[in-house]
Amino acid sequence: MKDHIIQTAADLFLNLGFKSVTMDDIANKLGISKKTIYSHFSTKTKLVEASTFYIISTISCGIESINKQKMNPIVELFEIKKFAMNNLKDEKSSPQYQLKKYYPEVFASVQKTHLQIMEGSVTTNLERGIKDGLYRANLPIDFISKIYFVGMMGLKDDYHFPVDKYSSFELLESFLEYHLRAIVTDKGLETLNQFIKTEVV
Repeated sequence: MKDHIIQTAADLFLNLGFKSVTMDDIANKLGISKKTIYSHFSTKTKLVEASTFYIISTISCGIESINKQKMNPIVELFEIKKFAMNNLKDEKSSPQYQLKKYYPEVFASVQKTHLQIMEGSVTTNLERGIKDGLYRANLPIDFISKIYFVGMMGLKDDYHFPVDKYSSFELLESFLEYHLRAIVTDKGLETLNQFIKTEVV
Protein backbone atom coordinates (compact mmCIF):
# COMPACT_ATOMS: atom_id res chain seq x y z
CA MET A 1 0.00 0.00 0.00
CA LYS A 2 2.81 2.42 0.87
CA ASP A 3 4.39 2.08 -2.59
CA HIS A 4 0.98 2.51 -4.23
CA ILE A 5 0.42 5.73 -2.27
CA ILE A 6 3.82 7.06 -3.35
CA GLN A 7 3.24 6.23 -7.01
CA THR A 8 -0.22 7.78 -7.07
CA ALA A 9 0.92 10.88 -5.21
CA ALA A 10 3.89 11.30 -7.56
CA ASP A 11 1.60 11.17 -10.60
CA LEU A 12 -0.74 13.75 -9.11
CA PHE A 13 2.11 16.03 -8.05
CA LEU A 14 3.62 15.98 -11.55
CA ASN A 15 0.28 16.69 -13.21
CA LEU A 16 -1.21 19.21 -10.78
CA GLY A 17 1.69 20.52 -8.68
CA PHE A 18 2.99 19.88 -5.16
CA LYS A 19 1.09 22.76 -3.56
CA SER A 20 -2.16 22.19 -5.43
CA VAL A 21 -2.61 18.51 -4.54
CA THR A 22 -4.05 17.86 -1.07
CA MET A 23 -4.02 14.71 1.04
CA ASP A 24 -7.78 14.53 0.35
CA ASP A 25 -7.07 14.47 -3.39
CA ILE A 26 -4.64 11.59 -2.97
CA ALA A 27 -7.01 9.66 -0.69
CA ASN A 28 -9.90 10.12 -3.13
CA LYS A 29 -7.76 9.01 -6.07
CA LEU A 30 -6.78 5.88 -4.18
CA GLY A 31 -10.23 5.23 -2.74
CA ILE A 32 -8.88 5.12 0.82
CA SER A 33 -9.11 7.33 3.88
CA LYS A 34 -6.62 10.06 4.80
CA LYS A 35 -6.04 8.13 8.01
CA THR A 36 -4.56 5.28 5.97
CA ILE A 37 -2.18 7.67 4.24
CA TYR A 38 -1.14 9.24 7.55
CA SER A 39 -0.42 5.78 8.95
CA HIS A 40 2.41 5.61 6.39
CA PHE A 41 3.36 9.30 6.17
CA SER A 42 3.01 11.51 9.23
CA THR A 43 2.92 14.72 7.15
CA LYS A 44 2.39 15.80 3.56
CA THR A 45 6.03 16.88 3.49
CA LYS A 46 7.09 13.29 4.17
CA LEU A 47 4.93 12.10 1.29
CA VAL A 48 6.26 14.83 -1.01
CA GLU A 49 9.80 13.76 -0.16
CA ALA A 50 9.09 10.07 -0.80
CA SER A 51 7.32 10.89 -4.07
CA THR A 52 10.08 13.10 -5.42
CA PHE A 53 12.73 10.49 -4.71
CA TYR A 54 10.52 7.88 -6.34
CA ILE A 55 10.38 10.08 -9.46
CA ILE A 56 14.16 10.59 -9.40
CA SER A 57 14.72 6.85 -8.93
CA THR A 58 12.44 6.02 -11.87
CA ILE A 59 14.25 8.48 -14.12
CA SER A 60 17.64 7.24 -12.92
CA CYS A 61 16.81 3.60 -13.65
CA GLY A 62 15.55 4.54 -17.11
CA ILE A 63 18.69 6.53 -17.92
CA GLU A 64 20.89 3.71 -16.65
CA SER A 65 19.03 1.25 -18.89
CA ILE A 66 19.57 3.50 -21.91
CA ASN A 67 23.27 3.96 -21.03
CA LYS A 68 23.78 0.19 -20.92
CA GLN A 69 22.70 -0.10 -24.56
CA LYS A 70 25.94 1.66 -25.60
CA MET A 71 24.26 3.36 -28.55
CA ASN A 72 25.67 6.29 -30.49
CA PRO A 73 26.28 9.02 -27.82
CA ILE A 74 24.33 11.63 -29.80
CA VAL A 75 21.35 9.34 -30.29
CA GLU A 76 21.62 8.34 -26.62
CA LEU A 77 20.98 11.92 -25.46
CA PHE A 78 17.85 12.14 -27.59
CA GLU A 79 16.65 8.79 -26.22
CA ILE A 80 17.17 10.02 -22.64
CA LYS A 81 15.25 13.20 -23.48
CA LYS A 82 12.40 11.13 -24.91
CA PHE A 83 12.32 8.91 -21.83
CA ALA A 84 12.30 11.91 -19.49
CA MET A 85 9.47 13.56 -21.42
CA ASN A 86 7.36 10.40 -21.21
CA ASN A 87 7.83 10.25 -17.44
CA LEU A 88 7.64 13.92 -16.50
CA LYS A 89 4.51 14.82 -18.49
CA ASP A 90 4.50 18.38 -19.85
CA GLU A 91 4.77 19.92 -16.38
CA LYS A 92 2.24 22.69 -17.01
CA SER A 93 1.68 22.89 -13.24
CA SER A 94 5.33 23.94 -12.68
CA PRO A 95 5.99 21.25 -10.04
CA GLN A 96 9.66 22.22 -9.65
CA TYR A 97 8.73 25.82 -8.86
CA GLN A 98 6.16 24.70 -6.29
CA LEU A 99 8.58 22.20 -4.74
CA LYS A 100 11.26 24.88 -4.39
CA LYS A 101 8.86 27.46 -2.93
CA TYR A 102 6.82 25.32 -0.54
CA TYR A 103 9.20 22.45 0.28
CA PRO A 104 12.70 24.03 0.09
CA GLU A 105 14.47 21.35 2.16
CA VAL A 106 13.07 18.56 0.00
CA PHE A 107 13.97 20.54 -3.11
CA ALA A 108 17.59 21.00 -1.97
CA SER A 109 17.96 17.30 -1.24
CA VAL A 110 16.43 16.31 -4.58
CA GLN A 111 18.64 18.78 -6.46
CA LYS A 112 21.77 17.24 -4.94
CA THR A 113 20.73 13.72 -5.96
CA HIS A 114 19.59 14.88 -9.39
CA LEU A 115 22.95 16.62 -9.97
CA GLN A 116 24.90 13.48 -9.10
CA ILE A 117 22.81 11.35 -11.47
CA MET A 118 22.91 13.80 -14.36
CA GLU A 119 26.62 14.59 -13.97
CA GLY A 120 27.45 10.91 -14.05
CA SER A 121 25.35 10.29 -17.14
CA VAL A 122 26.62 13.34 -19.03
CA THR A 123 30.25 12.64 -18.10
CA THR A 124 30.01 9.08 -19.43
CA ASN A 125 28.30 10.33 -22.58
CA LEU A 126 31.00 12.96 -23.16
CA GLU A 127 33.82 10.45 -22.67
CA ARG A 128 32.27 8.01 -25.13
CA GLY A 129 31.54 10.77 -27.64
CA ILE A 130 35.16 11.95 -27.52
CA LYS A 131 36.44 8.38 -27.89
CA ASP A 132 34.18 7.85 -30.93
CA GLY A 133 35.34 11.10 -32.53
CA LEU A 134 31.87 12.66 -32.31
CA TYR A 135 32.77 15.28 -29.66
CA ARG A 136 35.84 17.53 -29.61
CA ALA A 137 38.83 16.02 -27.81
CA ASN A 138 39.67 19.11 -25.75
CA LEU A 139 36.30 19.48 -24.01
CA PRO A 140 36.35 20.44 -20.30
CA ILE A 141 34.20 17.48 -19.21
CA ASP A 142 33.63 18.50 -15.58
CA PHE A 143 32.56 22.02 -16.59
CA ILE A 144 30.24 20.83 -19.36
CA SER A 145 28.54 18.22 -17.16
CA LYS A 146 27.77 20.93 -14.58
CA ILE A 147 26.69 23.60 -17.06
CA TYR A 148 24.42 21.04 -18.73
CA PHE A 149 22.68 20.43 -15.41
CA VAL A 150 22.36 24.16 -14.70
CA GLY A 151 20.94 24.70 -18.17
CA MET A 152 18.41 21.89 -17.82
CA MET A 153 17.23 23.29 -14.50
CA GLY A 154 17.04 26.77 -15.99
CA LEU A 155 14.54 25.53 -18.57
CA LYS A 156 12.09 25.06 -15.70
CA ASP A 157 12.28 28.73 -14.70
CA ASP A 158 8.75 30.05 -15.17
CA TYR A 159 9.90 33.65 -15.31
CA HIS A 160 12.09 33.16 -18.39
CA PHE A 161 10.16 30.27 -19.93
CA PRO A 162 6.46 30.62 -19.01
CA VAL A 163 4.52 27.41 -19.59
CA ASP A 164 1.85 29.19 -21.63
CA LYS A 165 4.51 30.16 -24.17
CA TYR A 166 6.97 27.25 -24.15
CA SER A 167 6.26 23.53 -23.99
CA SER A 168 8.67 21.21 -22.17
CA PHE A 169 9.23 19.31 -25.42
CA GLU A 170 10.17 22.46 -27.33
CA LEU A 171 12.56 23.61 -24.60
CA LEU A 172 14.31 20.27 -24.20
CA GLU A 173 14.62 19.75 -27.95
CA SER A 174 16.13 23.20 -28.48
CA PHE A 175 18.47 22.95 -25.48
CA LEU A 176 19.74 19.52 -26.49
CA GLU A 177 20.52 20.66 -30.03
CA TYR A 178 22.17 23.80 -28.63
CA HIS A 179 24.31 21.64 -26.30
CA LEU A 180 25.36 19.20 -29.02
CA ARG A 181 26.21 21.82 -31.65
CA ALA A 182 28.59 23.38 -29.13
CA ILE A 183 30.61 20.18 -28.57
CA VAL A 184 30.49 18.06 -31.75
CA THR A 185 33.26 17.53 -34.29
CA ASP A 186 32.57 17.66 -38.04
CA LYS A 187 31.83 13.92 -37.86
CA GLY A 188 29.48 14.51 -34.92
CA LEU A 189 27.74 17.37 -36.70
CA GLU A 190 27.09 15.15 -39.69
CA THR A 191 25.57 12.53 -37.38
CA LEU A 192 23.50 15.15 -35.53
CA ASN A 193 22.11 16.72 -38.71
CA GLN A 194 21.25 13.32 -40.15
CA PHE A 195 19.51 12.31 -36.91
CA ILE A 196 17.50 15.55 -36.74
CA LYS A 197 16.50 15.17 -40.39
CA THR A 198 15.34 11.60 -39.69
CA GLU A 199 13.42 12.70 -36.59
CA VAL A 200 11.59 15.43 -38.51
CA VAL A 201 10.63 13.01 -41.24
